[in-house]
Amino acid sequence: MNPYSNLKIIVCIPAYNEAKNIVRVVERAAAYCSEVIVCDDGSIDGTSDAARTGGATVIQHSVNKGYGAAIKTLFNAARKMNADVLVTIDSDGQHNPDQIPSLINPILTNKADIVIGSRFIMKSDQEQVPIYRAIGIKAITKLTQIISYDEITDAQSGFRAYSKKALSSIELKEEGMAVSAEILVRAKDHGLRIDEVPVTITYAVEDASTQNPISHGLGIVVAIVKFVSIKHPLAFYGLPGLAFLILAAVFAGDVTAYFANGKNVPTNILILAIGSALMGLILVITGTILYSLAGIRKAYR
Repeated sequence: MNPYSNLKIIVCIPAYNEAKNIVRVVERAAAYCSEVIVCDDGSIDGTSDAARTGGATVIQHSVNKGYGAAIKTLFNAARKMNADVLVTIDSDGQHNPDQIPSLINPILTNKADIVIGSRFIMKSDQEQVPIYRAIGIKAITKLTQIISYDEITDAQSGFRAYSKKALSSIELKEEGMAVSAEILVRAKDHGLRIDEVPVTITYAVEDASTQNPISHGLGIVVAIVKFVSIKHPLAFYGLPGLAFLILAAVFAGDVTAYFANGKNVPTNILILAIGSALMGLILVITGTILYSLAGIRKAYR
């Protein structure tokens, strides 16, 4: 029996080729919510039929668009249903649906707008994470802290809960795995409160979702760098620009010395001086313009 029958709690599951695992996840999650929605992101193994068998409402993408696109579809669906709480959980069975109450409790008690299920709060949970995964997740989390919340421990967890306020505030653009970081960036921009609770994760799952860790990590890092350039344009563009201008000044000093001594200026030094000056000016001007545009956008938001 659903203990939250007086609330509209929607569990949303992004899925891609998870026919073997999705039924179990849907059935277990259904005990804690009003409805389970699965976004089948272009699966070719019968994931949609399996999810319906488990009792889920299914939204299908005609082609595989990416994890972020599936999350965006699920956010939109939950908004249309006027959900009180949205819970996202992975489709491969690595998360434990019985921990959903722990995730939504800080929202129901008005302590948070977003709750992340973290693998790195309890030592016993952290020990379940393979070392190479733990290193990658912690590195990405450190980068995400720069542009969002500096207290988070697991920026890549897909096991999360969102309040109605968070749902109405966050508009997503990313279509890949970087959406997890994007959510935190946009939440910070809107002043949303965030909390983390410990969760366990099981990696010994048959046909669990896997991605190339290198391409996965690089894609997220590139997206985070993009977010940094947008949020802190003066620092991102201005500081390197200033460094180039200082370098140009050094080369200009060498050029002046050659002229003062009546010698011909080496072409390579002249090119470096001019190139450094131009690069520095371009970066400083770019940072200034983007900073001004960001200020105007905030003023008219």
